[in-house]
Amino acid sequence: MRDRNIIWLYVFLAATIADLTFMISGENFNRFFSKPLILLGLILYFFRISRTISSTILTKSILGALIFSWLGDILLLWPKLFVYGLGSFLIAHICYIIGFRLAQNSDQFRKPDFIKSFFYNLPIYLGASLVFYFINPGLGSLKIPVIAYILVIVGMVATARDRFKKCNPSSFWQVMIGASLFFISDGIIAISKFYHDFAEAGILIMGTYATAQLLIVMGIRSYLIAQK
Repeated sequence: MRDRNIIWLYVFLAATIADLTFMISGENFNRFFSKPLILLGLILYFFRISRTISSTILTKSILGALIFSWLGDILLLWPKLFVYGLGSFLIAHICYIIGFRLAQNSDQFRKPDFIKSFFYNLPIYLGASLVFYFINPGLGSLKIPVIAYILVIVGMVATARDRFKKCNPSSFWQVMIGASLFFISDGIIAISKFYHDFAEAGILIMGTYATAQLLIVMGIRSYLIAQK
């Protein structure tokens, strides 16, 4: 993992700042250029640092998650393509679930304790239920796709939490916080689109989303470093 790869993190950072700036100033047209660059920087960064293990399912699943997230970012630039963007992110979360399962020590796999896991994940379930309670009346024909999406993203966050003590602490916390921020970002999207929009929604959505993706990538990077 060479230092020169950090250039792609600068691309990510610059694109994120530019996108937030355009959003604040109301220059929405310019976001067609800035928003796609955000994830593109992370995709190239992760691709570079994982070249030596590029054939593994772990690498392919994380790259898949990033690429489908990138497609989702682009599709969501057009409101009429919302359902397609939702589908792209749903696939991204499935890829993350696979990646999170693989990014833990193989000797830590054991028979799950479903009762204990339920109580550990209860805050996630309650948060998702609360969001659904507010947005349900406004979903209309999108109710089934949104329910499917909620179930998958809850599974993604729960899988991130399940890595506790099954990988190095830095990897766990980065991935866990990143997954939680992703959940919060999507929750804000749901509230603003289907319940009540508010002026700060866009900034909160992109701020938490960009931070989430960065933390997840850095968390997987921490896991790869620990395995060397």
